[in-house]
Amino acid sequence: MDKKADIGLIGLAVMGENLAINMESKGFNVAVYNRTAKRMRSFIEGRARNLNIVVAYSIKELAKLLKRPRKVMLIVRAGAAVDNLIEQLLEVLEPGDIIIDGGNSEFTDTIRRTVYVEKKGLLYIGAGISGGEEGALKGPSMMPGGSEAAWPLVKPIFQAICALADDGKGGTSPCCDWVGEDGAGHFVKMVHNGIEYGDMQLICEAYQLMRDLLGMAVDEVRDVFAAWNEVELDSYLMATTRDILGHKDNDGSALVDKILDTAGQKGTGKWTSITALHEGVPLTLISEAVFARCLSAMKEERVTASKTFSQLLPPPRPFEGDKAAFIEDIRHALYAAKIVSYAQGFALMQAAAKTYKWGLDYGKIALMWRGGCIIRSAFLDKIKEAFDKNPNLNNLLLDQFFNESVSRRVNGWRNVVATAALHGIPAGAMSASLNYFHGYTTAKLPANLLQAQRDYFGAHTYERTDAPRGEFFHTNWTGEGGTTSSTEYVL
Repeated sequence: MDKKADIGLIGLAVMGENLAINMESKGFNVAVYNRTAKRMRSFIEGRARNLNIVVAYSIKELAKLLKRPRKVMLIVRAGAAVDNLIEQLLEVLEPGDIIIDGGNSEFTDTIRRTVYVEKKGLLYIGAGISGGEEGALKGPSMMPGGSEAAWPLVKPIFQAICALADDGKGGTSPCCDWVGEDGAGHFVKMVHNGIEYGDMQLICEAYQLMRDLLGMAVDEVRDVFAAWNEVELDSYLMATTRDILGHKDNDGSALVDKILDTAGQKGTGKWTSITALHEGVPLTLISEAVFARCLSAMKEERVTASKTFSQLLPPPRPFEGDKAAFIEDIRHALYAAKIVSYAQGFALMQAAAKTYKWGLDYGKIALMWRGGCIIRSAFLDKIKEAFDKNPNLNNLLLDQFFNESVSRRVNGWRNVVATAALHGIPAGAMSASLNYFHGYTTAKLPANLLQAQRDYFGAHTYERTDAPRGEFFHTNWTGEGGTTSSTEYVL
């Protein structure tokens, strides 16, 4: 390649390799660098052979290969590796050049890095990228945020390589648009991953109910998921579940049955839950999904506990109901709980937007998730419509479509959670989402007693139903506490 490259890419693991090939396939000249020369040689002599991709053997050489203003995308592990590469790039780049972090960095790090890089005269983008290996190669969903002046310079590349989705007007639109300042892009990607955790756990619980309670064979469960993917549950995760359950091992048996039941995680789900705690947003379903992975990792303890309690507890009762009707209830529960997953995720984005002063466009975010990403599903258009009708919508459950969708399914949802509990089948995410729905739709919760308890032992005061909001009272409950009261505070 004789002419300068349009973009440089650092990191040739699965995502980096596929993004580089994707960019080249859309007509862009790409320069790549990886810490290990062996990895670069393998790439350029293999998949990148005869493509407009050139290898640089140092950061300095990479900078020389790029058009100005230079654009360098990092596809490396989140954390110290990103900071180290930023320092190296600052030594060879110039004011106006752009550093892009395309990894799963924590959004608070992206806020810090944006400020730091801009002070050096350069521009910074934190771009959340979803879609996995296939998405990176064929078209991911991209959520860029950071230095807004950088967006026009990278927009042609980003929107060319990302997925396209139906725009509702007979055409298509790219699943990539500017999200907002500093860490907004990585924040939205983090919430995307949190919703992904919730969706995956809900699907797994539906699978376990059919497997362990209804005694269905893997192929039977596969057929159910295949049918559900043709109706309102149509989604990427439903399709992948169908394919996984249909995959056979070398001996013809279901491969899924030979996979150890311990799940890993890379941190984005945990960050989502931690952020929700900071923001005071009840992210119950997504947090339960994170804890379900933690519980799955305790394999040896679970095996021991299962043996111990099998000797102490009566065996779970067999299912004696209408199998077909219960499968239909599972479908209703899965759909209703999935709505809660998105409702909680969007509520968290709304809260964080106020904290960090981001002008997030929630309808636009829903559109960016319609194609390429892991959580793409049939009702994302309905989320867009909900925020188009009411940009100040507090919760998706208050929109007419989602209100009616949940109302039609709540009885089946309740039956599934109750039946799972009675038969000893763990269904934490379905239960957490149902409890959130019950709590959110209950006008009078028992927090009056809780606040009285806080005032009793800590003089934390309380508000009264017969006084204006914001007026606080304290009671000397024991007759020995005096009249001094504490103040409210939030950690």
